[in-house]
Formats: sequence, C-alpha cells, structure tokens
Amino acid sequence: MITFFTIMLSATCFFCLFRVIGGPTPPDRTVAIDVLGIVVVGFSAIMALITGHDYFLNIGISWALLSFIGTMALAKYLEGRGFDE
Repeated sequence: MITFFTIMLSATCFFCLFRVIGGPTPPDRTVAIDVLGIVVVGFSAIMALITGHDYFLNIGISWALLSFIGTMALAKYLEGRGFDE
C-alpha cells in the first residue's frame, strides 16, 4: 500500500514539475509549486511511516508552513502589491 502511494506521489511530482516548466501563466506555475510543496509533505509522512521516526513529520509541518508563506508572498507579488499592504 505504501508503494502505491509513493508511486502516485511521484507521478504527481512529475506532473507538477511539467506545469512549473511549461505553465502558460505565472499563476499556473504558482499553483503547481504549491501542490509540489503538498507532495513533499506527503513524502515526509510516508517516510515517517516507513522509518518510524517522527522528525519527518516535523519536517513536513515546517515545509507546509514555509510553502504557505512563499505562496502568499508570490501571490502578492503577482498581484502587484507590496509586502506591507
């Protein structure tokens, strides 16, 4: 079962990278980068299940927070507003 999830997350990673490289608009690329961050969180959860180490969950939570902050900053930049607004 874990192998299936790993294969599906790998396929999702490939499709996200395809959208980041060939995305027609910057918002499409932003969404693909955000989904790629979610995939990394999924990989860290699977690694926590496989190895039994809980620090992979800490890595996943940290990655999710940084991904959210980065997505919000990029969205404000693409909208043309400053970071202090």
